[in-house]
Amino acid sequence: MKKKLGLVYGGKSAEHEVSLSTARAATQAINFEAYEVMPIYITPEGEWRTGTSLAAPAKTIEELRLEGNGTNEPDSIAQFLQLESKPDVILPLLHGTNGEDGTVQGLFEVMNIPYAGNGVLASSAGMDKVVMKQLFAQVGLAQVPYVHFIRSEWEKDETRLLDAAEQTLEYPVFVKPANLGSSVGISKADNRGSLKEAISFALKFDRKIIVEQGVTAREIEMGVLGNDEPACSVPGEIKPVAAFYDYEAKYQDGNTELVIPAHVPDDVANHMKDMAYRAFKVLDCSGLVRADFFVTETDEVLINEVNTMPGFTPTSMFPLLWQHTGVSYPELIDRLIELAIARHAEKQKIQYTMD
Repeated sequence: MKKKLGLVYGGKSAEHEVSLSTARAATQAINFEAYEVMPIYITPEGEWRTGTSLAAPAKTIEELRLEGNGTNEPDSIAQFLQLESKPDVILPLLHGTNGEDGTVQGLFEVMNIPYAGNGVLASSAGMDKVVMKQLFAQVGLAQVPYVHFIRSEWEKDETRLLDAAEQTLEYPVFVKPANLGSSVGISKADNRGSLKEAISFALKFDRKIIVEQGVTAREIEMGVLGNDEPACSVPGEIKPVAAFYDYEAKYQDGNTELVIPAHVPDDVANHMKDMAYRAFKVLDCSGLVRADFFVTETDEVLINEVNTMPGFTPTSMFPLLWQHTGVSYPELIDRLIELAIARHAEKQKIQYTMD
């Protein structure tokens, strides 16, 4: 008997279109003989819409929008929670705010439905770059120096914060919204003037800002897959033509070379693997993460961040890393679903009463 697989995508996020691309790619790989695929689309305004089960892979992104084409009725979250035919397992393919930050994961927890990927804590901590870095520091993971602040502090005394950043860091620096992925809102600053502009730009996307020390290093990533006993993929290197691996380099201009496996000494690869495991554990991750590192000319390894819902099309780094490790894209999806069901079963062992 087929399992009902809820495919949740879209979302009220700056990464809405990225999520749609991911969802379309996933439908190309899902085994329709094993799963009844239920499309669950979240509009840019945050409305939840469900459609009839997919009979075949989506040919275009437009098929997945469910924008009231006569066969799909808009559903509120309340209506979704009351569906008589709830999914047996959910595959959330949401990126960014309201998708990988723990909010929708909390909804799935309340619904008591298995869902792929990270839980509430790992998602929320992994989404907030400041909290994530603070947790990394607790387990001794080496990382670049940084400062952070919130919008109200900036509006109150921007001169003090600029002075503090310049006292702690050296140009160039990178300015990022603390709670956004896919390199949205990130800028490089080489002087005080460009730093102010970068901060103003980043504040359009989040109330919390992080300013990180620029470093001359290779950008190398590893995929982590599993629950309590995760496995690591081979490392892969990003070689962007642009000044840094920004949104356009990831999704639009194609001016990025991915080298898989990355050419690194065995001891460096093993060190990255150890750091990836420790990052996975300290955030209490499950399912998947992509761990991103800087490797300097002297082979010093610094962890940059982990992404709890990395890009997930067949040409994205995470699936490519696993492809080169021996796990195909369809197998990766199956494995994530299996991990979701296993984690849910483990949670059912928890006793909530004193009886």
